[in-house]
Amino acid sequence: MAKSSVLSRPARLKSMSSADIKSRVWSEGERLAVRKASRAQAAGGAVDLSEIPRLTAEQLTNLVRLRARKRKVAISVRLDPQVVEWLRSKGEGHLARINDILSNLMEAERCVGAKR
Repeated sequence: MAKSSVLSRPARLKSMSSADIKSRVWSEGERLAVRKASRAQAAGGAVDLSEIPRLTAEQLTNLVRLRARKRKVAISVRLDPQVVEWLRSKGEGHLARINDILSNLMEAERCVGAKR
């Protein structure tokens, strides 16, 4: 059985903060790759994404949308028991998840309305 190439193996994930990303020193190869992709995109060409590994199911479930922190309004809401059970099954932060779901719906509706 043939061994898979190093390029086809998923890289180990590394946790980084935004400060780590901002202060990161780019290698010359990385700079050239970004410039090449930028020029291709500016010229109207499609950027080749074939070598970028797909996100895993675990990564997708842990995605969090970053938003500016705004003061939230306290309200009381009644939900169906199965909705509450589903939200709780997703782990901690089930109440904040309600806000994220509604925010995503609101943004999607705004985008559809803007296209009309």
